[in-house]
Amino acid sequence: MLMIGLTGGIGSGKSVAAARLAHHGAVVIDADRLAREVVEPGTEGLREVVAAFGTRVCRPDGSLDRPALGEIVFGDPAARARLEQIIHPRVRARTAQLAAEAAPDAIVVNDVPLLVEVGLAPTYHLVVVVRAAEQTRIGRLVRDRGMTATQAEQRIRAQAGDARREAAADVLLDNDADLATLHAAVDTLWRERLLPYERNVRERLPVRLTEARLVAPDPDWPAQFTRLAARIRHALRPAEIRVDHVGSTAVPGLPARDVIDIQVGVGSMAEADAVADRLAEAGFPRYPGQWWDNPRFPTDADRWEKRLHGSADPGRPVNLHVRVVGSPGWRYALLMRDHLRADPEQRSAYLRLKQRLVATSPDVDAYAAGKEPWFDREHERAEAWAAATGWRP
Repeated sequence: MLMIGLTGGIGSGKSVAAARLAHHGAVVIDADRLAREVVEPGTEGLREVVAAFGTRVCRPDGSLDRPALGEIVFGDPAARARLEQIIHPRVRARTAQLAAEAAPDAIVVNDVPLLVEVGLAPTYHLVVVVRAAEQTRIGRLVRDRGMTATQAEQRIRAQAGDARREAAADVLLDNDADLATLHAAVDTLWRERLLPYERNVRERLPVRLTEARLVAPDPDWPAQFTRLAARIRHALRPAEIRVDHVGSTAVPGLPARDVIDIQVGVGSMAEADAVADRLAEAGFPRYPGQWWDNPRFPTDADRWEKRLHGSADPGRPVNLHVRVVGSPGWRYALLMRDHLRADPEQRSAYLRLKQRLVATSPDVDAYAAGKEPWFDREHERAEAWAAATGWRP
């Protein structure tokens, strides 16, 4: 089962995107609908709302007067927080129930307006954000929901800002154009990313790029790592797991293969094996077979054992290295990252090597093997830098 979080500011067109996903076969769980359901007449939720805000939020027939409640909470952060304390736990419980009832191969889309505000992003395999310019959103709210421009602005201000919401997004869908444009974007997302992602999660198939091709440095790589790391930590909770961004995409300004290298630190290889299923369920299936890093001089080890996972997401390849904290391989990954960050001359030398290898060894395995002699030589220089600067992992 693939769990997708869908969100967007009020008036962005999020519900239109949800309807299009449902058209393709997604199981859509609408948090707004559930929020209404849990405060229907006769529910414990409604009784608690009335106890908190008084009978003025009830209609004569005993149902919730939403406009009256809205006037109270949208201008008062404390009142809004109190309402959320009543509504959100009930909505989460109902959401979990509906997701559990979905088929094993379902793509479940949780349509949540306040996904970012309540910190739900790490709980999904992917977060999709629908966005539109503020003036576009205000126009829609005035035209389609009968709000005044002031009321629309107030509702927009009560939610997370665009920058915060977009920082949580793995996928951004722009909705300033016509309906056909948004539908086309959703169709492409469904066909090229969500369907293969679901299959890969279900069958535990990591995505592996076989071509050694360098791309220009992407300023979004650190943010992508942050989202992935949050997902990993959530999957492995309550354990306090160290997760680090390593490899070339962790070195600012360095062209690299478009693969995020992540290092997860564990206490032992037995622990690495114990968390393998949880990582796979979170979208990071393990590669079969035995994996290790080549030892660097000086070391007495025959090899540096690790476990290697990838990403099931075809839109974001990942190498996830699970190593024992404090082990030579764990330390080496952090040392070389920080050494290359600190030494522009060696960073340039490494780039020249990579460019030469890509030109002559487009296969990723040959490319990786071709870098080994450089790393053997550079390790001694990196150790000298660590000793001179007092570097520690």
